[in-house]
This record gives sequence, structure tokens and C-alpha cells, in this order.
Amino acid sequence: MKWISKNKKIFLFLIFAVIVIAGVFDIKYEGLFFQLLPTSIQTFLADLF
Repeated sequence: MKWISKNKKIFLFLIFAVIVIAGVFDIKYEGLFFQLLPTSIQTFLADLF
């Protein structure tokens, strides 16, 4: 916990990066979040990736 309190910006950046990467993989492999989106957005994202 001491490392987190000393390096908050780095820790927050790492968490943000993991969330972004997870979102991209979710869209690419049509995961749960992707399936919850409306059909029009799904087709747009499917064409994009």
C-alpha cells in the first residue's frame, strides 16, 4: 500500500490502461459489453475492428 500512495499517478495510469485494453478486447471478440450495445452501434464497431 505504501507504493500506491507514493506513486498514485503511475498506479492510476496503469489501471486506466488495463481498462482501455480490456474494452478494446471486449469489442474485438464481441464480449458482454459489446452485446449490451444497440445493434446499430454493434455493426459500426464490428466494421471498425
